[in-house]
Amino acid sequence: MTTHTIGSREQWLAARVELLKTEKELTRRSDEVARQRQELPWVRIDREYRFDTDRGKASLADLFRGRSQLLVYHFMFGPDYTAGCPSCSAIADGFNGSAVHLANHDVMLWAVSRAPLAKLDAYKRRLGWTFPWASSFGSDFNADFSVYFTEQQQQRGIDYNYRHEDAMPSGARQAWMEGPVAQMAATSGTDVATYTRERPGASAFVLDDGVVYHTYSTYARGLDGLWGMYQWLDRAPKGRNESGIWWRRNDEYGRQ
Repeated sequence: MTTHTIGSREQWLAARVELLKTEKELTRRSDEVARQRQELPWVRIDREYRFDTDRGKASLADLFRGRSQLLVYHFMFGPDYTAGCPSCSAIADGFNGSAVHLANHDVMLWAVSRAPLAKLDAYKRRLGWTFPWASSFGSDFNADFSVYFTEQQQQRGIDYNYRHEDAMPSGARQAWMEGPVAQMAATSGTDVATYTRERPGASAFVLDDGVVYHTYSTYARGLDGLWGMYQWLDRAPKGRNESGIWWRRNDEYGRQ
């Protein structure tokens, strides 16, 4: 028997109207946060980055493909991975439809990873994706935008998500080796240390009078809004209802 509160339609409606006030407050606050994002100062990008794309070598400016705005999802797929991060893969499942609309609204959406292009293309075909995906293999792009760290940096501690992460003590490292992160690393064909040298994020750029500027970056929980499935789960009766890593790549459900 359920332990959840049971009420009449009238009681539900009264509670729903009360909740609506909070939802509207959240919407207005979200609009204000978006405005503050857009008011951040722009930082000129003078460094030359080279990417491998479906059209050959490209610069950062080339990724705009005639638009004035560029959104990049920093997808965790390192050169030593055999498959992309399962969490990044779950997020990227929502890119196909969005990329079409954004491209027709002056915005290009790309995923960028350090794995070689051939590996990315094969993974795209496997999961049925069509959105643009560039390889930054051999470039400093990922490091400069704080989504890749060397083994030496990892051993000293890294600066990620606008704060410093100390090198893991042995106890915490052991927990990672046996917990959900180890599970995701294993499904990506690598070990925890190699897996976590890559990190997820999203960055925004603008092309103005031939000059590229960096306008925004977010990481970790800042990416929550891009997980389409979570926006649905937050409206489901049981919410996220999680205990560990439950999601899979879209072609892996039913294999367990």
